[in-house]
Amino acid sequence: MTEYKLLIGGQLVAGADQMDVIDPATGAPFAQAPVASDEQLDQAVAAASAAFGPWSARPLSERQALLATFADRIEAEAPRIARLLTQEQGKPLAQALFEVEATVRGIRYFASSPLEDEVRPHSGGEYTLRRVPLGVVACIVPWNFPLVLASNKYGAALLAGNTVILKPAPTTPLTSLELGRIAADVFPAGVFNVLSDEGDLGPALTAHPAIAKIAFTGSTPTGKRVMAGAADTLKRVTLELGGNDAALVLADADLDAAIAGLTFTALLNAGQICVAPKRIYVHASIYDRFCDGAAAMAGAMLQGPGLDADVQIGPVQNRAQFDKLRDYLAIAHRDGRVLCGGQAADRTGYFIQPTVVRDLTDASPLVAEEQFGPIMPILSFEDEEDALRRANASPFGLGGSVWSRDTDRARALAWRMQAGMVWVNQHLAVGPDIPFAGAKASGTGVETGPEGIEEFTRVQVLIPA
Repeated sequence: MTEYKLLIGGQLVAGADQMDVIDPATGAPFAQAPVASDEQLDQAVAAASAAFGPWSARPLSERQALLATFADRIEAEAPRIARLLTQEQGKPLAQALFEVEATVRGIRYFASSPLEDEVRPHSGGEYTLRRVPLGVVACIVPWNFPLVLASNKYGAALLAGNTVILKPAPTTPLTSLELGRIAADVFPAGVFNVLSDEGDLGPALTAHPAIAKIAFTGSTPTGKRVMAGAADTLKRVTLELGGNDAALVLADADLDAAIAGLTFTALLNAGQICVAPKRIYVHASIYDRFCDGAAAMAGAMLQGPGLDADVQIGPVQNRAQFDKLRDYLAIAHRDGRVLCGGQAADRTGYFIQPTVVRDLTDASPLVAEEQFGPIMPILSFEDEEDALRRANASPFGLGGSVWSRDTDRARALAWRMQAGMVWVNQHLAVGPDIPFAGAKASGTGVETGPEGIEEFTRVQVLIPA
């Protein structure tokens, strides 16, 4: 069995304890991961603090070069890392390989990004604005996309001159620990640290006086606790939180394209995507045809262990989410009409059948809450303004989309959606060069794109005499 280790101050070390890592396709342990202690957390913070001065003083070009080397090293091991990702997360191997490749692309984006001073005029002459690093950044990532969501954080943080502590979710620690193994040979000691835990180190990281920023992706309730925990030390926080994305399918939409695009993105990664479409509002004139088409597509998807050939949908990632989704399936049968799926699969592991549900109301918990699984609620509307009002009634505001052959009309509606990201005739188009931002209870701050890099800096202004 492979021995996985923490990375603290440039050294790969054992944890204070060990924990089982569960393969969600079987529900059984397949590996063990180290559990970091509070003392090891303090050691990692001290190492990152000591490394901050020399790392931030390095020329930008050197930091860029080391990030590029890190991307190359990950790419060289992509097939092995992807297989490990499937084993601990559950997603089909092709999707796991795509995530590894997206991680490499993201790191390379940051490695090629500028961070230049700006000279600006003012009433008495001119001044120079510089973006300077913050210090030690804690990157806390969830279990749905443990690699790419982490790279959105540490890529920008390291480029800007910060040092980082990466803490993966307790149920998906292994790929992050493998990043630590690779990083140990790339970055100076203390620049990149990795700690895995059983879910108990988050509050200590959030409250630690030597940490300057928390970059967190996860649920809205946990995000609120992170913000509260950071208040005493006035840490900066970036919170990428839950979503309950609405899609509006207008009467003149390309029906086949809307069915294919929304069904694929709603069920991708077993529906465990914060910015996936989770409430689909379809005009009454095409509602029946849309529902039938989505059910036919979802029902034909091959579900199974992610390492099996041709699998399109794997298990959900952990037992807690599996149990939560079984409750949502009961709600689906109670509040709507289930067209396909509707059950936990009759097999070992955490498998929820791809499920399409129609004839729900907005009051159903399956619509009002973020289900985060392979369940696709479809609702009907008669009036576009009413559909927009219903879409905006959610406390969440991560993403949304509008589908119509009249792109000007679709754009006008999309701009009025109360969401950080909106799409026309597509959903889930994201990338390292596109700012990823939420509205309302879906988070604060920005990740990726130039604005995402700036989140890991503070402004310093020099005004000459």
